[in-house]
Amino acid sequence: MSAAQWRKAMNAGAGRVAMSGRPAPRGQTPLLAVGGLSPLLAAVRARHVLVLAALLVFPWVATPFITYQIGAQSLALGLIALSLTFLGGYGGMVSLAQMTVAGIAGYLVAILGAASASDASISLGWPWWLAVPAAIAVAALCAAFIGWLSVRTEGIYTIMITLAVGVAFYYLCLQNYSVFNGFQGFQRVQAPTVFGINWREPLPFFHLALFWSLAGYFFVKYLLRAPFGVALQGIRDNPRRMNALGYNVTAHRIAAYAVAGVVAAVGGVLLVWYNGLIGPGSVGTSWLINILVIAVLGGMRHPIGPFLGAIVFVLLQTFAIDLFDRERFNLVIGGVFLAIVLFSPDGLLGWWAGLQRKFSNMRPASRVSHRGDLP
Repeated sequence: MSAAQWRKAMNAGAGRVAMSGRPAPRGQTPLLAVGGLSPLLAAVRARHVLVLAALLVFPWVATPFITYQIGAQSLALGLIALSLTFLGGYGGMVSLAQMTVAGIAGYLVAILGAASASDASISLGWPWWLAVPAAIAVAALCAAFIGWLSVRTEGIYTIMITLAVGVAFYYLCLQNYSVFNGFQGFQRVQAPTVFGINWREPLPFFHLALFWSLAGYFFVKYLLRAPFGVALQGIRDNPRRMNALGYNVTAHRIAAYAVAGVVAAVGGVLLVWYNGLIGPGSVGTSWLINILVIAVLGGMRHPIGPFLGAIVFVLLQTFAIDLFDRERFNLVIGGVFLAIVLFSPDGLLGWWAGLQRKFSNMRPASRVSHRGDLP
């Protein structure tokens, strides 16, 4: 694709169609040709409506345990993994510090807001409507700083830098008592009561997590079709060419870390409200790896993939312990992860797409053989 075509794509925000250089598939209207609709509304399909309807019905037919333990937890973890999918799948930057960013937001909610009586000397007691935006903003700034440290490297070096940042934050939380309360962390960090609704209850909290998960999902879908997202995907594929076309590769990558930091921070706030506490164990090395496992399970090139991976992970985490020893739970997770990587590098969604292609290719062949049997 020539430089003129790239700049036309950036100015028009033509998204994937412009990036691939191919016309829109038959039966699909180009993104900006949809009469006056924004890219966000143009991204909505019938399957999105069906999934949304199923999610709205789900808490009314499921038990409170399933709604809260499976549904709400999967949405919170999926939102954090979505930030990694955005960076890794569309920016080419695999970061192991996304749980660290989420942990920063969770800790700040506990420090700036209100925790248990034993932590009252550390918590500042700010109202939730002030503590939560401040926590997300600081976490996004920390994510941008992590990006500034790591974007000048590639491959294994980026992974090692983000892993080092995550481990350093873990030991900071573990050993610091004046700010992070050491190994005890903060207890009873609960969602507030707003508009007379107790958001700590399973049903309200599920809808709260669902709202922000949908917001994060459609925000990422919109951003990938916007000029910034198109440029980021171009940088992923060929950073030297994008630099030659006049794009600041470093600035785009740092901005991608900041955007992913906002998504991870929102997920971190939801997760600390779900658990009702936060401590060094919440940001330990195991959780840094778990977020990567969740993202890879679902598929790193699909925004819906992290949520699918989170559902599988939470189901295994909840019910596999009943079948295996608690000490062997990670072996089960590792086995499932290894099977997915070996048989479908693009995760569960890639495996499903492969099955669809296989069956679609089989249909014409079966018709031909049937006609050949006719006299």
